[in-house]
Amino acid sequence: MKKNELVERFYTLATQEKLYSNEFNLRFHLKTVFEGVPLENKRMLDVGGGNGICTFYAACMGAEEAICLEPVAEGFIANSVAGFHRLKAHGLSDSIRFEPITFQRFVVGTDSKFDVILLQNSINHLDERACINLLKEEKSRQVYLDLFENFYRHSNPDAYLIICDCARRNFYGDLGMRNPLAPMIEWHKHQSPKVWASLAAEVGYCRPKIRWTSFNSLGTLGRYLLGNKLAAYFFLSHFRLQMQRG
Repeated sequence: MKKNELVERFYTLATQEKLYSNEFNLRFHLKTVFEGVPLENKRMLDVGGGNGICTFYAACMGAEEAICLEPVAEGFIANSVAGFHRLKAHGLSDSIRFEPITFQRFVVGTDSKFDVILLQNSINHLDERACINLLKEEKSRQVYLDLFENFYRHSNPDAYLIICDCARRNFYGDLGMRNPLAPMIEWHKHQSPKVWASLAAEVGYCRPKIRWTSFNSLGTLGRYLLGNKLAAYFFLSHFRLQMQRG
């Protein structure tokens, strides 16, 4: 099956399996996450990949290998893992691998390095306590420096590091209120993209690009009108940070 046909089949199956709200939103989401990042013949590590939407997309786009790391747990995550296996049963690609472990426990072969490392709404979950205290405790800061050093060590030259997450500051959070658009977000468990960019730069990553994201359902128009720091502050404070290995 040709790459374009495989990707189209992926979109159809992912929405049929209810792994994303609808095909339009899924297309725009993946366009945002991977914009400007080559995937063909590359190796990608999807850290905290949940149901593997990004992992499957990378594989269908021609990635040599795409690995999804997601610790198996109860509730939402367990459902996400079940979704991953339902989609994998359709035989989209043989280059996809699932590992039910944390990044800290993931063993990378000495000859195995990645071209893309993605953390889609998972950077703060690598160590929530350290993330909360990152700017207050040196030991917490060191925890994340060590993590970034491991990302760097397991990356090929010019490899991409992509971090998508919510920032620490949000209009509703600053007022001590729950955000009606995302009531489950605990803002104190997040950090700004500049904090992550600074830590990544210390271990050798460079060329930071920060983009504030908008609602997928609004497409390109939403990006044009709401894809800025001020608008994001009043909505989801969601960003995409891209850097490359020096």
